[in-house]
Amino acid sequence: MSLFLTLLYVFLCNSITLSSSLSLHFPLTSHRLTTNTNSSSSSPLQTSLASRRNPTQSSSSSSPPYNFRSNFKYSMALILSLPIGTPAQTQELVLDTGSQLSWIQCHRKKKKPTTSFDPSLSSSFSNLPCSHPFCKPRIPDFTLPTTCDSNRLCHYSYFYADGTYAEGNLVKEKFTFSNTQTTPPLILGCAAESTDERGILGMNLGRLSFISQAKISKFSYCIPARSNRPGFTPTGSFYLGENPMSRGFKYVSLLTFPQSQRMPNLDPLAYTVPLLGIRIGQKRLDIPASVFRPDAGGSGQTMVDSGSEFTHLVDVAYDKVRGEIVKLVGPRMKKGYVYGATADMCFDGNNPVEIGRRIGDLAFEFGRGVEILVEKQRLLINVGGGVHCIGIGRSSMLGAASNIIGNVHQQNLWVEFDVINKRVGFSKADCSRSLP
Repeated sequence: MSLFLTLLYVFLCNSITLSSSLSLHFPLTSHRLTTNTNSSSSSPLQTSLASRRNPTQSSSSSSPPYNFRSNFKYSMALILSLPIGTPAQTQELVLDTGSQLSWIQCHRKKKKPTTSFDPSLSSSFSNLPCSHPFCKPRIPDFTLPTTCDSNRLCHYSYFYADGTYAEGNLVKEKFTFSNTQTTPPLILGCAAESTDERGILGMNLGRLSFISQAKISKFSYCIPARSNRPGFTPTGSFYLGENPMSRGFKYVSLLTFPQSQRMPNLDPLAYTVPLLGIRIGQKRLDIPASVFRPDAGGSGQTMVDSGSEFTHLVDVAYDKVRGEIVKLVGPRMKKGYVYGATADMCFDGNNPVEIGRRIGDLAFEFGRGVEILVEKQRLLINVGGGVHCIGIGRSSMLGAASNIIGNVHQQNLWVEFDVINKRVGFSKADCSRSLP
């Protein structure tokens, strides 16, 4: 417990450094409201790593046959609009494979968030009483112990690695996908206070995540290419259940960890994949494969996280990538510039395609022909002010000891999380296309 609180304190301190000069719109993810172009910029490269606890995952073997497709808005976060309650109220939720608890906005303030749920309008809504098994001080699913409020209702506080938070009451409510597809009442957070404008759809392997409670067997998404066109937000696709495009997917097996395996730097609820190496152009960098796997303390874990914008690497891997970039285009790098306090492979000017051509394609290799390929023409990310950065940061600057594959490197790619078969599938796609 003391180590966890120490880590939380470090995260909170880091978040103060990251956001001291910004008004953040989506601080639980990487969605940006404003852009800071100063060399010591503190822009929101937050990850969605929540509590590193180890609750039991619910079995998905009796998964109901949910088949639901939805579009989502993509602006450095995957923003779904989902129907919740009876009758349904549409709520905007950030799809987050890196956290557990789903929560909705239930603010009763005059100035409410973009979408705020009104419990009084739903016949299927109920509060969790203090006597509920999940409302116990030692339940490991929350970053802080749950408490009883003055009405004898279960109160939660949920902090994230970037220092943002949500707090309110634990409740039960249904997701109503159609007249014939409705989840049973699921435990959610009903946030009365939060630092985000939208709620969270927690999709990791924890027992309180949406997929575990609803017994979802698989889900997938296709993130479109980021757009720099003012006023335009690209749209991607999301499936619960079978994806008609899955025939061409290539899979890697998830690394799983027993419940008894407790390591201080391991997130046992994440989608941990067996990354083997990184290639730039035709050159595979000299990085030991062990760097991408958890060591005895859990450091080095590689996870797929839809709630993180940039990819982040542990120091050994980051230094190798940066060293190669310096060899190829070092004189053109922006000296002394660090984006989001973690990423320093950045460039001035309005010709990112030329710099990308000099660097070449970037690939994350998993073996057996499975890889995530970032083509050279979209290697650099526009972070504003005429600055473009390679979308990779240093994990240690976040207070994390993990490798995190962020959503910026999942663009134009189907990513399927096959929970039953414990694997993740990838397939190249044009995610901006409207799909059936």
